[in-house]
Amino acid sequence: MTETITGPHLSPLEILALLGAIALVVARWLPPTARPRVTIAAAALFVLSAIVLGVTGIRWQVLPVLAGAALALPFALSPLLARRTGRVPRRAHWGLALPGSIACVGLITTGPVAAWAFPVPVFPEPSGTFAVGTRVVQWTDPDRPETFTADPDDRRTVVVQLWYPARNSPAAGQAAQYLGRTEHEARTVSEALAGGVGLPAFLIDGVARARTHSTFDAPVADEGGRFPVVLFSPGSGGVRTQNTAWAEEVASHGYVVAALDHPYDSAAVVLADGRTITTATTATGDPAEDDELAAGWTAIRAADLGFVLTRLETSQLVTSQSETSDRAGSADPLAGRLDTSRVAVTGHSMGGAAALQAARHDHRFDAVIDLDGYPHGADSPSLDQPTLALTQAITPATDPHYLPRLTEVLERSTSTSYRLTIPGAAHLTFMDGPLYLPPVPSIVGSLGRTGSPHVVATTTLAFLDTFLRDKPDDLAGVLSAYGELGVHRPR
Repeated sequence: MTETITGPHLSPLEILALLGAIALVVARWLPPTARPRVTIAAAALFVLSAIVLGVTGIRWQVLPVLAGAALALPFALSPLLARRTGRVPRRAHWGLALPGSIACVGLITTGPVAAWAFPVPVFPEPSGTFAVGTRVVQWTDPDRPETFTADPDDRRTVVVQLWYPARNSPAAGQAAQYLGRTEHEARTVSEALAGGVGLPAFLIDGVARARTHSTFDAPVADEGGRFPVVLFSPGSGGVRTQNTAWAEEVASHGYVVAALDHPYDSAAVVLADGRTITTATTATGDPAEDDELAAGWTAIRAADLGFVLTRLETSQLVTSQSETSDRAGSADPLAGRLDTSRVAVTGHSMGGAAALQAARHDHRFDAVIDLDGYPHGADSPSLDQPTLALTQAITPATDPHYLPRLTEVLERSTSTSYRLTIPGAAHLTFMDGPLYLPPVPSIVGSLGRTGSPHVVATTTLAFLDTFLRDKPDDLAGVLSAYGELGVHRPR
């Protein structure tokens, strides 16, 4: 995974507006000979930039810059206009001008600080040999009723996004939108994610503007043979795209990643017919009742994962979007390229719990990765698959039952399991959050915007290569370089 320098988190046009705004304030304190020229140039630069931004779209982070410049503009231009009309220029006394300038500069600098805290995410460039393609499929399980609705004829439907090794082509299409197939879907999901954690939607509006390193419906790579498959379940209220940086990195190394939206659990799921299903899973505040609810939701997710694997085994991947007359009946590009004899099941938070549950009851899964997920539900039968559990740094605020419960599950396994506690990691370290949320250690950890996805991708890829590709490697040595490693071997 290649680290990406994200710079000032402002577009070139926004930087021009920022420079014009600062120059307007500074011009007041320049020597009289330089003052007119700098003021005119700064005013022209700022006004033109603001007009173009107004046409292309103004982010909320830029509003303080515009406000600060708007306050400074009349005071900067009034002496020049007075000279033009033959009046004696009047300038505010420095005792008044200095606090005013400081206030304007304070407003203006709020803009880049806000853009740094809530940036448009820039995804690390995948380091593998393959380009990455992506597509979205929607499947309905005819054998399972939808338990979240009262309609007895409603069947369980899941939406799945696939990331896969693609052909390196100079004619590759536009980079895929983050969070959705369209900008509208991305904004719908972004607003739902913000609402789910009590944030105003505008704070993370930059997330819906982001582009990834994958391309929708890109041609499948010619080389590489059949690709191992990795299923992924997001956290409670999470969405299929929440680990895009990780999915692209894994796919670039020759895996097919299939990430699920779980309707009525994910924050927002946009179906092929345009309907949007929002979350219906709500905690009660009663620990015993919430544990029982979480176990039930985990079981539904585990069944979703098993159903998706069944569909992947048939390679019937034609999406509702592509079920058109010109493609109907055509062979799916991924048909015959998925090696469903080598499958890992993974998840973050509740998705990690779902991965553990799915593997207990479905031995088609060959390996399990739990990204900081508390094991909900029954702990029998024992796990038979090698398991990697990545956990956040343990602090006094951590649920005291978490590590004992996770350790119990791993020690009961009949296969070797690994638990890696990563210093500096928080719960959201294990998804895309560090790329677009404020770098507050209690929220996203202290590994940094590029360090977080790097650690998660490196450790999980080493595990996947060991158990899905039988690559000889010192797995314990690789993992222990990133934190405190516990190895649980079958008794």
